[in-house]
Amino acid sequence: MADVIDYKIYGDDMQAVEVELDPGEGVRAEAGAMMYMERGIEMQTSTGGGLFKGFKRMITGESFFITTFLFNGKGKGHVAFGAPYPGKIIPLDLGKLGGNFLCQKDAFLCVAQGIEIEVAFTKRIGAGLFGGEGFILQRLEGDGMAFVHAGGTIIERVLQPGEALRVDTGCLVAFAPSVDYDIQFVGGFKNALFGGEGMFLATLTGPGLILLQTLPFSRLADRIFAAARFQQRDEKKGIGGIGGGVLGGILGGDRGF
Repeated sequence: MADVIDYKIYGDDMQAVEVELDPGEGVRAEAGAMMYMERGIEMQTSTGGGLFKGFKRMITGESFFITTFLFNGKGKGHVAFGAPYPGKIIPLDLGKLGGNFLCQKDAFLCVAQGIEIEVAFTKRIGAGLFGGEGFILQRLEGDGMAFVHAGGTIIERVLQPGEALRVDTGCLVAFAPSVDYDIQFVGGFKNALFGGEGMFLATLTGPGLILLQTLPFSRLADRIFAAARFQQRDEKKGIGGIGGGVLGGILGGDRGF
């Protein structure tokens, strides 16, 4: 049985979740996610069940260690966890979701003590070879509260039996285990090379709940990286006014003109 915890989510686009604990209750979180904690809460950092557990978390992109925040004081104790990038924190009541839920790697933020974080691999070889962000998933198992984080705005869809939806693998946050998950080739030479959406899409077939994000972190990181390269190029080519593109390239060591 997982600990029964109360919580409050603060903020809009850079959110934090504050968890309220009774004496003896705890919450498990990814290392480095804690924002603040009150007196009486003790940190217990471990692999969460041996070396194998730690290595399995590393496969999903999480830290080797996991930290349990246990309240040993009187009355109520509070500990808060911050989102790693702009987006939303999604509360999942696993007791109402059938006892387990699948989510993308790096989505896990924190869970009530008693909930297990396991590795879940996709069932088909196509998903395994070409799934990219959707290859390795996390399985949250238990009957308490779990909190995952996603980028941008969150869209919830409930797929009916046999209903299918194709999505970018990075935009998929979490889904019920009743949803069938596969990776399929987009098709078409021009689509594959110039479509800008990747060569493979995740195909989700109902029934079950799925959660989508509008801004995957990988997409945000790509834009930031591209902007940084563009700025560096402009700074090099801006030296010397007229003809600065050539002069700036020479001074900057850029021989690609």
